[in-house]
Amino acid sequence: MIRPPAKHCRNCGTAVELRLPDDGDTKTRAVCPACHTVHYDNPLLVVGTVPVWGDAGQYVLLCKRNIEPRRGKWTLPAGFMELNETTAEGAARETDEEAGARFEMGGIFTLMNVSRVGQVHIYYHAKLLSDHFLPGHETMEARLFTEEEIPWDEIAFRTVRETLEHHFADRRQGRFEFHAFDIA
Repeated sequence: MIRPPAKHCRNCGTAVELRLPDDGDTKTRAVCPACHTVHYDNPLLVVGTVPVWGDAGQYVLLCKRNIEPRRGKWTLPAGFMELNETTAEGAARETDEEAGARFEMGGIFTLMNVSRVGQVHIYYHAKLLSDHFLPGHETMEARLFTEEEIPWDEIAFRTVRETLEHHFADRRQGRFEFHAFDIA
């Protein structure tokens, strides 16, 4: 579900109006009738990693969620990007917070547009430097899985499933590519 538009101006607190701005914009926006501030609703960025261990990514680190949504389901370490950080910094922070993993960051692996919920998901490759983890409070358990061991029916999000499927398909081909696509 996409978050609802702003109800009050973030600058002056006046109730906003949903209308076309006076500047020629072609989309309905939340516009403040008092100070004329236009409030734009933009997609949220979800950033994370595909942390791997072993022979060319034989094992992938997954985290069992200790928070909603989808508490008790498995996911890659990821979360919302914060202000004042790059996508790579956000992915690294989330991997540290959720898994307590030591790793070396790689390049971008997947970029998925999830327009129905107003999100863009970006996953980076990450090479684990240790197979010992210290998960944070958002994670019940962090552990390594081979492709055959992954609890596919217990994966929390479609973007995680798609990223894992691309990882293992690329691994079988012997080369990793960048994957960008839309999730309907």
